[in-house]
Amino acid sequence: MPVSEPLGIALIGCGTVGGGVARLLREQSERLAVRAGRSLVLRRVVVRDPAKPRPIELPRELVTTDLQSVLRDPHIHVGVELVGGVDWAKQAVLSLLAAGKDVVTANKALLAQYGALVFDTARKHGRAVAFEASVAGGVPIIAALAQCLAANQIQSLQGILNGTCNFILTRMTESGQSYADALAEAQRLGYAEADPTLDVDGTDAAHKLAILVQIAFGLSVPVESIDRRGIANLDALDIRFARELGYTIKLLAETWLSGDKLALHVSPVLLRQLAPLAMIRGAYNAIHIVGDAVGDVLFAGQGAGQMPTASAVVADIIDLAVGRAQRTFATLKLWSSRRNCFQLQPASMVRSRFYLRLFVEDRPGVLAEVSRVLANHAISIASVIQHEAPENHEGGRVPLVIMTHTALTGDFRMAVAELDRLGCVAPPSVYYPVGD
Repeated sequence: MPVSEPLGIALIGCGTVGGGVARLLREQSERLAVRAGRSLVLRRVVVRDPAKPRPIELPRELVTTDLQSVLRDPHIHVGVELVGGVDWAKQAVLSLLAAGKDVVTANKALLAQYGALVFDTARKHGRAVAFEASVAGGVPIIAALAQCLAANQIQSLQGILNGTCNFILTRMTESGQSYADALAEAQRLGYAEADPTLDVDGTDAAHKLAILVQIAFGLSVPVESIDRRGIANLDALDIRFARELGYTIKLLAETWLSGDKLALHVSPVLLRQLAPLAMIRGAYNAIHIVGDAVGDVLFAGQGAGQMPTASAVVADIIDLAVGRAQRTFATLKLWSSRRNCFQLQPASMVRSRFYLRLFVEDRPGVLAEVSRVLANHAISIASVIQHEAPENHEGGRVPLVIMTHTALTGDFRMAVAELDRLGCVAPPSVYYPVGD
């Protein structure tokens, strides 16, 4: 394709994000042409229902239900997949690549589950896949890891990667709302889906973490192998105890390197209140990275929404128009059979401090029983808080909060299982890692 030839684009899906992409392409065409070195022309929009209202009014001749019309059109060079889901999206992306089209996608689930298939197909057909919008919306974390931090060996990565969860936790922390009330508000404001399961159970963050691990470490991690816990069972009581101890609870996707072992998880984590990630509020995303050369860097911004995500998608289109994305794609060899220097560390072997909250009988000797179980599993106590029973709490039990010193996760979990079998403890006990 001659450099001066306009870049033909097809949108596959035109929901919220697709509407934002179409708006940028049509309303900012002159600005984008200057930055891309050629015109970016929207030639087709593939949708399931042409009669459905769209976020932007499109000329009728652009809208179609026929993906084949895109595959056959030699003047369409890039397919932008924004339909969501996995199965149909996978077939659409593979078809686009086989037809000689480059692909831009925001589909984190597709890449986390089928990254190797998608990238192998692209390499087979000499095409490129760009996916900045798949993680953290408008925050340019993919380009940062792949290009700006390329001189570094990444040592650790901590991310607030789900804006829905961060909004809910912010409301629980700052307004004292229950989880149910905070979720209802998030749904009312459009931050949470009607079915928020993939957000609040940690799956969405795990998909994004798998992508970041591939870029930062070249390791393909099946999503099901990522140890993950969400926030659906988080009690406002633990938010209050964390604050009393000087901490804030955030849902983090984390990975860190120790020798040649890579540990990773998604979990609510207690962070010091003045830690940078602890101060990320509302529906924002943030990623804290430590590199061996650069040290600490922090990226933050809107991780979802129409225009922030559309910003990332159109940036990828510009990179394809310029030719940068193709060079980066060929050089990184993502999801390939390249030799990998790292191995996954079992979750049980990860060392951490822990917050532990029990409901125990209010009688002498209970703390001694709890301490004995922890000691038998090499768990050392750093501090203890015991309050009177909460108002209206039944059963004559009181909350006992313990902060531990560093211990193996496997040992700690075995200790918790044993504590839950004690007659003086009302199971299940609640625990979260501490991020310092």
